[in-house]
Amino acid sequence: MQISAIREAIADAARAVVLPEGVGRLTCSGYVPDAVTAPHFFVAEYEQVFDRAMSRGLDELTFTSRVLVGRADDRAAQRILDAMLSGSGPASLKQTIELARGAPGEYALGGLAHDLHVMRVQGYRWYEHAGTTYVGAELMIKVIGEGNA
Repeated sequence: MQISAIREAIADAARAVVLPEGVGRLTCSGYVPDAVTAPHFFVAEYEQVFDRAMSRGLDELTFTSRVLVGRADDRAAQRILDAMLSGSGPASLKQTIELARGAPGEYALGGLAHDLHVMRVQGYRWYEHAGTTYVGAELMIKVIGEGNA
């Protein structure tokens, strides 16, 4: 699997989120940015397990992604974050990213992987990024695909 391309494809999928009226658009990047324009989703660290199938047949990646929301009003920021962390709905990152799984029988992320799954949310807290504090959380995303690709 081509990790940089997968990171970008996850960020592209997240861009389709529809945030509540008046919030603006979610900015997204497939890398850890120097600075963010909130609300911002980015794909950060990852873990890779090789050889889930014989002869480099399957690898498994677990990406830690983060979503950060501005804190002009801490209650409103947390409501926006909660909408993005919900399991369904127009602002749901899980629902939106998993649309990139493709139709049954298709590869995920435009052919870059066999499948993906947004597994869980963790680390709901205040984050400091480039000297600014945001309310945010992490989403763990599992991607499986060919090891020799």
